[in-house]
Amino acid sequence: MTTRTTKKTTATRTAARHVGERKHGDGDGEERSGGDTAGLEGALLALALALDKKALEPVLLDVRGLCSFCNYQLVLSGKSDRQVDAIADGIKAGLKGDDLRVIGAEGARTGQWALLDYGDFVVHVFLHSAREHYDLEGLWNDAPRVPIEVPPDARIPISDPYEASP
Repeated sequence: MTTRTTKKTTATRTAARHVGERKHGDGDGEERSGGDTAGLEGALLALALALDKKALEPVLLDVRGLCSFCNYQLVLSGKSDRQVDAIADGIKAGLKGDDLRVIGAEGARTGQWALLDYGDFVVHVFLHSAREHYDLEGLWNDAPRVPIEVPPDARIPISDPYEASP
């Protein structure tokens, strides 16, 4: 493992511990799911790997108590079909190096979206126009967003509307 990767992984694990220690209640200190943060560290590692591949507009949803198949869902975008595939491949390879293996994958190699199921967390990588169409964030509107640091280059500026690849 390179020094860069080691530093990034260590920082991500520290962030996972910090977020995992926070209460995810309604602000009054009441925790809503019994403290089970299984999958949070893996989702944060997947986020770091996706950002290395220039993923856009990441959102980490805390779906504990709202669904039965996972605790967290990471939703992010790519600008092209090739980038969507590269992000998904980068996440799979990087997490495999941390002994996290994908349980199932759907939509891979279509370039429109990829779903990576890791049990306690799921990663959705969309071509941005497909993400807007399926609107998972709207579907999971009741799910709290886990606070994550998103670099400016991972944002689509409002002044620069997204243009889908032809």
